[in-house]
Amino acid sequence: MQMRSSSSDGKPPKKYYSARKKYCAFCKDKITLIDYKNHKNLENFISETGRIFPARVSGTCAYHQKQLSKAIKRARQMALLRFTEEKKRIT
Repeated sequence: MQMRSSSSDGKPPKKYYSARKKYCAFCKDKITLIDYKNHKNLENFISETGRIFPARVSGTCAYHQKQLSKAIKRARQMALLRFTEEKKRIT
């Protein structure tokens, strides 16, 4: 049996995926100050385990990412947000 190479099987070459450039949601809405009391908005930037999403994942600019992390930490201290979620135990 002979192995065929991927280029000779008649399929076109694979194209690279080009992702859309992420934009800062706060700059788009022209929000200058991120408030820690708006915990519903802050929950969108926290993972299920309670970790803050980095700027490369969430798409926020550096200016708003610093404000976002401070607001999340303040909301955690005021008990508006949880620090972590409980781990699921398999028994």
